[in-house]
Amino acid sequence: MSKQDMKRNRRLNLFGRFKVKTNLGFKLLLLAFISFLIFACNPPVQEEESRESKEGAAPVKVTEVKRQKISEKLYYTGLIEAREQIVISPEVGGRIAKINVEEGERVQKGQIIAEMDTRAARLQLQQAEAGLAVAQANHNDAKRNMQRMERLRKENAVSEQQYEKIELAFDAAEAQLKQAQASLDLAEHNLEVSIMEAPFSGVVASKNAEVGDIINPMMGGGYSTASGVLTLADFSIVKIHINVSYEDVVRIKKGQKASLTLKTFPERVFSGQVTVVNMAADPVSKKFNVEVQVSNKDLFLRPNVFGDVMLEVSTHENALVIPQEAVVEGSYVFTADQGRAVKKEITIGLENTTLLEVLTGLDEGEQVIVKGNYGLQDGALIEISEVIK
Repeated sequence: MSKQDMKRNRRLNLFGRFKVKTNLGFKLLLLAFISFLIFACNPPVQEEESRESKEGAAPVKVTEVKRQKISEKLYYTGLIEAREQIVISPEVGGRIAKINVEEGERVQKGQIIAEMDTRAARLQLQQAEAGLAVAQANHNDAKRNMQRMERLRKENAVSEQQYEKIELAFDAAEAQLKQAQASLDLAEHNLEVSIMEAPFSGVVASKNAEVGDIINPMMGGGYSTASGVLTLADFSIVKIHINVSYEDVVRIKKGQKASLTLKTFPERVFSGQVTVVNMAADPVSKKFNVEVQVSNKDLFLRPNVFGDVMLEVSTHENALVIPQEAVVEGSYVFTADQGRAVKKEITIGLENTTLLEVLTGLDEGEQVIVKGNYGLQDGALIEISEVIK
């Protein structure tokens, strides 16, 4: 073999080995690329399942079952009234001479608040006093005559007819004295009622007449006892009448604590108590009237506006309680346990607008679902988004 042939064979061998190495590298590179694609498109089963579990969980909010005081409360709406209110009107007719107070003014018991023209009443009083003096003198004279006649009668110095005549004169003088005394009493009364005094301490709610107006209580018309001269009200204590069903009235007792709030000032709470509980229902509405009185020393509460009354009818000091919104289907709750919802039936005790007492079915410290519980199924996956304190 010539040298030229040997060189050609050597070149062919080198090219063959290079071709083999090149094919092997390409295959390895292709295998690595395919493996990367498979790995990228197919993650481990455990991570996929974890992600699916997390995406399928329902978000919920929970709170712990705890012990605290709970009160069952009843709520009613009623009209606020003054404890006392009266129309001040004279018992006798005449012209109004003075009105000493204005609307909104506070007055004390016994204070003179208005006066009628008393000139005629004072003249009548003087006349009655004079009449009484005459009657008293006549009575004294008749009495002396009667005493003298009794002595003469004992001595048989007078006839029976003379005695009877003096006796009749004495009886007439005694009757005239009583009549004069009655006339004086009436004149004094007319003068007394012409001056109007406050029967209790309070506030002038309205002024119904003016000085110079004529009032005749015995006749109707523009001014009568219905309107009077003034209206006086005492609302240092107010009262509210509420209509209660038989189911509730059996749980309400006289002296029971109550509170009053107004929708316009919900932050202010006024304390009071039950003062009247009717034993018979109204024949039409079939409701029972209950009266609540509330202290109002600063006169913040005003008559003839509506207020909301709350009565605490039962209280348990160390009750197991949960929020009202935790209950579904009347008597069931869902608790959170290791990422799943557990449906439990409970027995309910006292209730109010926000809380309820759990008698059986839950233990203190358990987490009940209060948001996201509607539509849940027993054993459903959940994710706690917030623990409400």
